[in-house]
Amino acid sequence: MHKTIKIGKIKTSKIELIDIAKAWIAISIAFAFVLGGFSLIEGNILGILSLQFGKIFVISLFTAGLGFLLHELGHKFVAQKYGCVAEFRAFDQMLYLAVGLAVVIGFIFAAPGAVMISGMITRKENGIISLAGPMVNYTLALIFLGMQFLYPAMNFISSIGFFINMWLGLFNLIPFGNFDGKKILSWNRYVWSGMVIFGVYFLFFY
Repeated sequence: MHKTIKIGKIKTSKIELIDIAKAWIAISIAFAFVLGGFSLIEGNILGILSLQFGKIFVISLFTAGLGFLLHELGHKFVAQKYGCVAEFRAFDQMLYLAVGLAVVIGFIFAAPGAVMISGMITRKENGIISLAGPMVNYTLALIFLGMQFLYPAMNFISSIGFFINMWLGLFNLIPFGNFDGKKILSWNRYVWSGMVIFGVYFLFFY
């Protein structure tokens, strides 16, 4: 058993905080490679030594990183609301894969880990817990979209925040394996379809 740490109403542990930190950093690095266009396949990998890469990494920390962190906390908070024990665990091999694919071919495969849930829940509750993550990303994406109009000077940052969070939300709706989409679809296909249509529209047609 890991010692429980309470931060306000949040229950966490040292190992969860460490796993969140390393997943946050790894995903931010992967997004920095892709957003900056630095990869082996493009032949400009040495661009990571530039000041531009450093700027994009910092931006990724507060766009991709924030999106990732709040996505997982969304799952955690809803699961705890239903009386479950819920903690995030990083998948180290998937972190290596995410960074590796970004470095080699400039592609993001964002599956850094998952919130492990212990407790008795119904299919509906499991679906709602899974829905919380993509909903957080969609909400953040719309906030960043609003920032583009309210604060034009921050358009570069807000456009990245919009793209990353909309992409994270849609990506996690894949209806296979341990992705959120499988559990949402199992609970309610109409909710899943609506979420997918929403993400596809804003990501590819807006």
